[in-house]
Amino acid sequence: MKRLNAAFVYLFANLIMGMAGKIIFTTYVIYRVDVVGLDPLQLVLLGTALEVTIFIFEVPTGVVADIYSRRLSTIVGVALIGFGHMLEGSRPLFEYALAAQVLWGFGWTFISGAFSAWISDEVGVERVGALFLRSNQLALLGNALGIPVAVWGARQGIALPYLVGGALWVALAIFLLFFMPEEGFTRVPKEEREGWSGMLKTFSGGLNLVRGSRILMIYAVIGLFVGLYSEAWDRLSQPFLLENFTFPDLAGLDLDAIAWFGILNAIFIPVGMVSNEIAKRMVDTARPSALLRSLQWVYGLMVAAILIFTLSGNFYLAIAATLLFNGARGVSFSLGHAWVNHQLPSKVRATVLSMTGQIDAFGELAGGPVLGTIGRLQSLRAALITSALVLSPVSPLFKRIEQIQEAEQTSNEAEE
Repeated sequence: MKRLNAAFVYLFANLIMGMAGKIIFTTYVIYRVDVVGLDPLQLVLLGTALEVTIFIFEVPTGVVADIYSRRLSTIVGVALIGFGHMLEGSRPLFEYALAAQVLWGFGWTFISGAFSAWISDEVGVERVGALFLRSNQLALLGNALGIPVAVWGARQGIALPYLVGGALWVALAIFLLFFMPEEGFTRVPKEEREGWSGMLKTFSGGLNLVRGSRILMIYAVIGLFVGLYSEAWDRLSQPFLLENFTFPDLAGLDLDAIAWFGILNAIFIPVGMVSNEIAKRMVDTARPSALLRSLQWVYGLMVAAILIFTLSGNFYLAIAATLLFNGARGVSFSLGHAWVNHQLPSKVRATVLSMTGQIDAFGELAGGPVLGTIGRLQSLRAALITSALVLSPVSPLFKRIEQIQEAEQTSNEAEE
C-alpha cells in the first residue's frame, strides 16, 4: 500500500490526537473528582505515576527509535495511549486510573522523541518549525471537533469520553501503520546494532552531546523547571475553578459545570489558533536567535497568567488569564521543539529529545507530590502560586542561551 506525504500524515495525526485528547479531557476533572472521588493529592499522584513511567522509559525508547524505526515507535506509542485511556474509563476506581497513567506514560515515551525526530528528518529542520506551528493549529481544530463529542458523551455516561477518545487513538495507530512513510531515516544496519551495546553507544553519543554543550545543559535545566511547575497547573487549575468560583449564568442560561467546561474549551481553541498564527507570521523559525527571543516572551506571559488566574478573585479575569496561558503554552512547545532541533544531529535526535523529555518528567515527578501536598495542606491557590514562582527562571535562562550563542558567533567571526 502506498504511503502518504509525511507532512500530511504529521498534520493529520495531530488533528486526530487533538480531537481524541479533547474528547477525553474536556470533562475528565468531573469524572475524577465527582465520580472517582479523588482529592488534590490523589489528582497529583496520578500525574506522578505518569511521570515516573516516562522518566524510566523515555530514554530507552528514544534510543530504540534512533536505532530501529521512529515510525514503528510512534505507532506503538499511539496504540498504547489509546488502550490506557480506555482502561481508565472502564472502572471508576483510583487503582484503574493509576494503572492507566502507567500505560499512557509508557506509550508516550515511544512518541515523544520519535515523532518530532521523524518529521524533522522527513522535511528538514529548516521547514519543521513552521510545520510544528501548523500542526498545533490542526490539533486545536481537532479540539473543536472533540468538544461537542465530549459533552454529548459525558451526558450519556461520564466515563464514555474516555472510551471514545481511547478508541480514536487506537484507530489512528492503525492508520499510521498503513500510511506513515519513513524515507528520511536510515536504520542502523543489523550487523551494526550490537544489541544492548549498540543501544548504549547511541545513548552515550546523545549524552556526550548534551554534556559537551553549555547551551544544551542550560536547556536541560529549563526542562527541569518546566516539569517542576506543570503538575500544579495541569492537575489543579480546573479544581481551583470548581472550588473558588460559582459558575455564572450565561445569556440567561443556567449552565452546569459540564456545559461550562465545554464552553471554556471551545473558547480556548480560537485563542490557540490565533496565537500559533501570530507566532507563525512573526517568528522566523529558521533562525535560532529569533526562536530564543520569542521563547523569553512566551514564558514570561505564562508566569504572569498563572499569577493573575490565581490571585484575581474574579471569574472572568481568571478565565482571561487561562486563555492567555493556554495560548502562550501551546506556542512554547512548538517554538522550543523548533529551536532544539536546530542544535541536534539526526543520528541522536530522538535520543536527545527523549533525554529532555526525561528531565521534564523528573521535574514533574519531583514537583508534583510537593505541589499536591501544598494544595492539600494549605490551598490550591498556594500550590498554583508556587508553580508560577518555579517557572519564573525560564525566561532569564533562555536569555542566557541567547547571550552564549551571540558570543560564540562573534568569536567565530573574529577567527575568520
